[in-house]
Amino acid sequence: MNYLSTRGHADRKRFCEILLEGLAPDGGLYLPETYPQVDTATLAKWRTLPYAELAFEILSLYIDDIPAADLKAICAKTYTTEVFGTDEIVPLRELEDGVYLEALSNGPTLAFKDMAMQLLGNLFEYELARRGAELNILGATSGDTGSAAEYAMRGKKGVRVFMTSPDGRMSPFQQAQMFSLQDANIHNIAITGVFDDCQDIVKAVSNDLAFKRKYRIGTVNSINWARLLAQVVYYFAGYFQATASNDKPVSFTVPSGNFGNVCAGHVARMMGLPIQTLVVATNENDVLDEFFRTGVYRVRAAVDTHETSSPSMDISKASNFERFVFDLVGRDPARLRQLFVDDLGLTGSFDLSADPAFKQAAERFGFRSGRSTHADRLAMIRDTEKRFATLIDPHTADGLKAAREQLTPGVPMVVLETALPIKFAATVVEALGEEPARPKKFEGIEALPKRVVQLPADAEAVKAYIAQHCD
Repeated sequence: MNYLSTRGHADRKRFCEILLEGLAPDGGLYLPETYPQVDTATLAKWRTLPYAELAFEILSLYIDDIPAADLKAICAKTYTTEVFGTDEIVPLRELEDGVYLEALSNGPTLAFKDMAMQLLGNLFEYELARRGAELNILGATSGDTGSAAEYAMRGKKGVRVFMTSPDGRMSPFQQAQMFSLQDANIHNIAITGVFDDCQDIVKAVSNDLAFKRKYRIGTVNSINWARLLAQVVYYFAGYFQATASNDKPVSFTVPSGNFGNVCAGHVARMMGLPIQTLVVATNENDVLDEFFRTGVYRVRAAVDTHETSSPSMDISKASNFERFVFDLVGRDPARLRQLFVDDLGLTGSFDLSADPAFKQAAERFGFRSGRSTHADRLAMIRDTEKRFATLIDPHTADGLKAAREQLTPGVPMVVLETALPIKFAATVVEALGEEPARPKKFEGIEALPKRVVQLPADAEAVKAYIAQHCD
């Protein structure tokens, strides 16, 4: 399996090369040259597999430069009952007729990012040991990626983590999860700005090829294909739990800001998983909803990025969207560059409303979208607790609201849960008047000493900090 850049760079690379690299040299994102196809016989064989074995089967289609026995051992080490709390790893429960919640938040940091990050940490450690090398991970987080990455990488040999986050924009619990870590290989950097500023810094540093090579910079954001690939697995697992046979379609609704989570669903669908619809659920930062309604992709400036009660989705530049648009325009790198480098770079937007490709977003690729407000989230949290005795976080509430607007009779709708409610306690208290349950290991976490530095939204300042702590 070889991987190409969305922007047309001539090189073709193997999985372990792009695992450690992140962005392609031309600033593009890596994708496989082709999506492996899964037939009904294979789906039937996979249907009864435990999660770790299912992960191995799917990852094996994309990873052929790690010996099969080693990859199988990595999957078995990653997806355990001890780490994720249940044998199913991602258990599914039916809320009401045809509407399901897939639990993705049973990992160490109580968010769906653990599903991929735990695997990524083990892959990094394996490949770095094989090469006798080190890696400095630079990341950006709007809340959950940071803690998931840090908990997965803490104590890992040959790995340092430099995690940027928007200063003051995460929930107190999210901040405490990250900033309370005292491990020497973990560095928290609070950036004066919004998440998009953090993401811009990661891309700017990654595009400085000399700095990237000198300091061995890698990424854990979903621009890293390995992380997105790990997320493909739980679409198959959710499908198998929601159906009794492989001739029945299923739809998924995905709370989305950076488009990585739902892009994994797009990949699963391209592989042949019978997904009818992929519903992108946004909050007031509705860049993605606007595109799927109108064909116009218009990023917002930091001042126009709303601070909401589903803060992990307070994103106005969806970096993974480039992967989907690459497929949407027929994998034409010249057209992709025109949209993302020329149009987006010069005007902050591009318009596909009159392009025949835009119709394919819904007709061929199955995408729909929805938008929620703070009032919608409060109402959905109250309704779900009252009718189903189930407590959800505000991002999952965004997902449920969008899901109910896109139901098709006879087609199960699986909503991907994103985090446990304790991570966003203030909104839950506003909705219900009481604190959500807190796992014992996180009692008093907000009062622990913090280890974090503040830096301006400037790539050079972050590069100087990295250089200082790598010497």
